[in-house]
Amino acid sequence: MRTTAHPAAGSLAHPSGRHGGDDPLLRRLAARVGPAPLRYGLGRATLTGSDAAPVATLRFRDRRALLGLIFDPEVRFGDAFAEGRIEIEGDLVAALVAAYRALEGQRGIRWLGRLRTWRWHTRRGARANVHRHYDLGNDFYALWLDEQLVYTCAYFESPDLSLEAAQVAKMDLVARKLGLKAGETVVEAGCGWGALALHMARRYGVRVLASNLSSEQIGYARERARREGLADRVEFVEADYRQIDRRCDAFVSVGMLEHVGRGSYGALARVIARCLHPHHGRGLLHFIGRDLSRPLNAWITRRIFPGAYAPALDEALRGVLAPAGMSVVDVENLRPHYAATLRHWRERYERAVAEGRVGFDERFRRAWRLYLAGSEAAFRTGSLQLFQVVFAPHGSSAAPWTRAGLYRGEAGLDWNAPKS
Repeated sequence: MRTTAHPAAGSLAHPSGRHGGDDPLLRRLAARVGPAPLRYGLGRATLTGSDAAPVATLRFRDRRALLGLIFDPEVRFGDAFAEGRIEIEGDLVAALVAAYRALEGQRGIRWLGRLRTWRWHTRRGARANVHRHYDLGNDFYALWLDEQLVYTCAYFESPDLSLEAAQVAKMDLVARKLGLKAGETVVEAGCGWGALALHMARRYGVRVLASNLSSEQIGYARERARREGLADRVEFVEADYRQIDRRCDAFVSVGMLEHVGRGSYGALARVIARCLHPHHGRGLLHFIGRDLSRPLNAWITRRIFPGAYAPALDEALRGVLAPAGMSVVDVENLRPHYAATLRHWRERYERAVAEGRVGFDERFRRAWRLYLAGSEAAFRTGSLQLFQVVFAPHGSSAAPWTRAGLYRGEAGLDWNAPKS
């Protein structure tokens, strides 16, 4: 939640919206949020935020929680929810969707967030960021991800597809967009637990160099490669993307650009330029993005994803691909698919919590519940986007002739140019 008052919010203090007493702090909060189908409650005092039936009630356990939300809304809301000082009575995702839509026009740019960005994306800072989020333990992620531990947007070819099947469909979609052929070499920057690298090697016959900074993820990926007999075709290295220096036919990064930071886009551009074959190379960036340039939610970047930044599409093109000497070949937005992916993750997480299978303390469990629900709401409302951008070196003769094969389960993009 943000702090700019909505111009139409004055009507929210009308007596018909109050029940069981009045509280000026509730009126002030409702005015800041703007007209949303929400009810706010503090003790016996309640206030409805619009004429529509409320989808949920924000119940404040104490005045300090309410004051914090008024004066430092983004961080204080998340902290107070994690501490149990704010409860959502009703559908949590629906409540967040209502708030996001009411606040859509109230976008402020935090200069302090910009000022601190440079410290987050040094090699040392990047490793610390990865450790805080991804090294929480493989067992934790296994509770709510799919069986291959794919922690990126799935691709639902039909709405009733299982999460497991949708993640395989996503990996096939990526491979088809790259037009992978047996014997080719692939560099993957930011490989997670290794599912995509292993999938490309097994199903498409390529050799993969895959990098990551998470020691837990790399250890898991190496063991899986050994167990599945793919260790001779997939090399997992625990390294920063800036250390990659290997010529390849295809370059792919799924879910890493969000962690690079705007100040390091030039470094990623140099990696792509030196790795990708200049005549027949091609690449794909899959990343969470925005329609407009602005920071991520401050609570998310402080408590969950330190250093994260979701770029607008033009930022990625101007900051990474243009300096790398790349031409854009294809762009697709999979936003609804990420909302569906997050619904699956959240429902699995909620079951694991209810069954007592999630460790850590209650504050952690509530914080991650809010993180997953808030992310789902952000993709539902369009606050976040999910872009897949296919590219090739400028002037390359390898540009595909059509993209029909992408959705017929055939070879994919028709990269037919001869190699030289």
